[in-house]
Amino acid sequence: MGVNLDKPDRWKADVAKSVDMYNDWFLKFAPKAFRETRVETTKAVEHSLGITRHLRDIGPETFRANPTILPTLRMSTCPPLAVDRLVGLAGVSDSLVDNLEKKQRLPPRMPAADVDRDLTKIGDIIERMADPDIFVWLARGDEPTEAETHRAATIVADRLCGAVANPIIRNAQEERQLAAIKKWLEARGYTEVPAGARVDFRKMTPGTFSFRLNVQVLAGTTKPVNIPVDAVIMPKAAKVGQLPILVEAKSAGDFTNTNKRRKEEAVKMTQLKAAYGDDVRFVLFLCGYFDSGYLGYEAAEGIDWIWEHRIDDLAELGL
Repeated sequence: MGVNLDKPDRWKADVAKSVDMYNDWFLKFAPKAFRETRVETTKAVEHSLGITRHLRDIGPETFRANPTILPTLRMSTCPPLAVDRLVGLAGVSDSLVDNLEKKQRLPPRMPAADVDRDLTKIGDIIERMADPDIFVWLARGDEPTEAETHRAATIVADRLCGAVANPIIRNAQEERQLAAIKKWLEARGYTEVPAGARVDFRKMTPGTFSFRLNVQVLAGTTKPVNIPVDAVIMPKAAKVGQLPILVEAKSAGDFTNTNKRRKEEAVKMTQLKAAYGDDVRFVLFLCGYFDSGYLGYEAAEGIDWIWEHRIDDLAELGL
């Protein structure tokens, strides 16, 4: 018997309560999370401006010493440049830009001469398209004041944060969800495994839990891969050889994205069962916009869930 997957008569009411809970959190805490990230991003932008001599020195040497600055530079132009647009305008290797953006490094196998050539082209485009309304000192030909630098950095930081607003909110919500699970478990005598401890999830001590633990499964037929699990909980009454409960924290601010991504949990469940058998227990911890279409899909895949607004349902898992 499931906790929620086999009770469709209460899904509609739970969806409404979950949406209300998410919206209440968003109004109270999302602006704070965004502002805090923007403050840190502003400091990083100010640093980037300093190492480029306030956008006057964007050459290969600067990129080699600071391969993380490309996203800031893309948001410093008028208009801001998407990755593909920069590649096209500069006529450079998309592998070079991909390495700078995603891995914060130069492509290790690209000849140095080719790297310098493409970095020069990127620098030329950024300098040519630098937003004159933000970087007012460029037209003047003098040094910016401290206030001008900070103002410019704040604007660029806003652009950077706007481009990743959803991940910022999602990360803040996940932290809050895991904190709620931790509070619930510790109130019932559970102990968290020390952060950084290498533990096999199958050998956890009864009455312990761990966050963001890697669980190894097979991708395809032979290739082992690690999948991160948000919360792994070994019940106090667990018997020898019993697997812990695997919990995936999920939050969503709209119905569209959840239905686009609902297959992800089913794939993870399939991998886990293939690796550890049908006794594996994988449940979702939901808050936000999860409609009946999403819930029905997960239920059909045998995936149960706990609503955050009714967190005491965790006890029904044997915790």
